[in-house]
Amino acid sequence: MTCACVFGAGGGIGSALVSALDARGDVERIYAASRNPVAASDKIVPLICDVTEESAIAEAARLMEREGRPDLVIVASGALDFADGTGPERSYRKLDQARMAQLFALNAIAPAMVARHVLPLLPRDRRSVFAALSARVGSIGDNRLGGWHSYRASKAALNMLIRNFAIELRRTHSESVIVSLHPGTVDTPLSRPYQRNLPDGQVTGAAQAAQSLLSVIDGLGSADSGGFFAWDGQPIPF
Repeated sequence: MTCACVFGAGGGIGSALVSALDARGDVERIYAASRNPVAASDKIVPLICDVTEESAIAEAARLMEREGRPDLVIVASGALDFADGTGPERSYRKLDQARMAQLFALNAIAPAMVARHVLPLLPRDRRSVFAALSARVGSIGDNRLGGWHSYRASKAALNMLIRNFAIELRRTHSESVIVSLHPGTVDTPLSRPYQRNLPDGQVTGAAQAAQSLLSVIDGLGSADSGGFFAWDGQPIPF
């Protein structure tokens, strides 16, 4: 692995992933794509990119095509709360069309647009990885509690897209790995309002989560493409 790209590099997990990649000896360049610029280094190349704007994603992809194509792409963007600050719906009575569209735009459509413009950059002659951060609550097979309708549904949609991309890319990129990843409950602004009733030890720091996710990625091969994996490497049912 010589070149990586993290979309959502300004978020809690995204910034931790950039730092973890920066510390690795096998990564020569990291494109850090975010709405706001991140600090540059000898390895880190900041890219201004709002993942809800396809034109910005396309421009980022053109730059990477010119400057060096990535072997690893991680989409670490997403949202749990709505733009007005309210949390996930616990009942179908709270469903709202506009707010549902917000979460689908961030959690499913944005990663799909990243895939549209970045998957063609992945090498065909060696291993490459495209990973998107999903969530265990997006698993249909693992759903026992219901609720959180828009968040669950948007992450389930993301998982389906990842499976589709894996099937399609296998035809041209036989060594590619296209996966959804569940980072666990990570201590970031996204999860902080929902940590109060969690047992001790269930919340992970962002730096540790990033190391765990990269360790999982390192252990995946083309046979795992299209799968959904937790931070500890265990598969999650779709």
